[in-house]
Amino acid sequence: MAKTHDILCIGSVLWDVIGRSPNHMWLGVDVPGRIERLPGGVAMNIAMTLARFGMRPALLSAVGRDAEGEDLVRACEAFGLETAYLYRSDDFPTDRYVAVEGANGLIAAIADAHSLEQAGAKILSPLEDGRLGSAQTPYRGLVALDGNLTLEILEEIAVSPLLSKADLRVAPASPGKAERLRPFLTHSRAVLYVNREEAGLLCQKDFATACAAAEGLLARGAARTLVTDGANPVAEGHNGGIIELPPPQVTVTRLTGAGDTFMAAHIAEEARGERGLVALEAALKAAADYVSRETAR
Repeated sequence: MAKTHDILCIGSVLWDVIGRSPNHMWLGVDVPGRIERLPGGVAMNIAMTLARFGMRPALLSAVGRDAEGEDLVRACEAFGLETAYLYRSDDFPTDRYVAVEGANGLIAAIADAHSLEQAGAKILSPLEDGRLGSAQTPYRGLVALDGNLTLEILEEIAVSPLLSKADLRVAPASPGKAERLRPFLTHSRAVLYVNREEAGLLCQKDFATACAAAEGLLARGAARTLVTDGANPVAEGHNGGIIELPPPQVTVTRLTGAGDTFMAAHIAEEARGERGLVALEAALKAAADYVSRETAR
């Protein structure tokens, strides 16, 4: 059977509902702006960016059989994503994420990933029933994994034979879920993509720069990590040392999905054989292009 994908994206696939205003905002303010509903979730954002870079992502996630779920699956397929391995259930509604952004940044966000969390290990079934692999023939290849899964499932994945041969690229869903990635902090096959705040939560220490955060993660046992810090220099660390690079200076019009875009672009560059500063520069440019666009896609 012909292979339908070249990377697995495991985690949240949901609808983003994002309200954006060009004005500064504070508690209780009522301002004009725009509201969009678009496909989102960390795994979905990564997959869409990978597809734009010419890769063929397959999704492992939970999507309801409700009207929103049917719309979402059609949207995934329109982006060229493989949806055959999604866990579909009548028991769970399709997950959603709601955020409000102003000129002064992200004001507030709520991630409703309860269906993904309740589905749990069921989303991994294709990795053990022969469709994508089994315990005896583990999946080999690139995997992008996000922290919207429960800590229990992430702990299971970290030691499971199902992904013991995979090239794992791991990211938290948000700073609030960063500590769920602890099982991968000393994982020999995991690359951690985090921001400076998330690195601090993983190390239980405040870092002044992305470089310091990368050093802290390596000291705690990380095999390799990439740490972003907004408009400040990004750092990539591994046992060969640390490299830094400043991002392009752009006018920021959107924030949600920027980290996912950076991660996906970096993975795509490395899949093409690029490494080091070349891959890092391409990923930063992709993220800068994303945050400076007026429209989402």
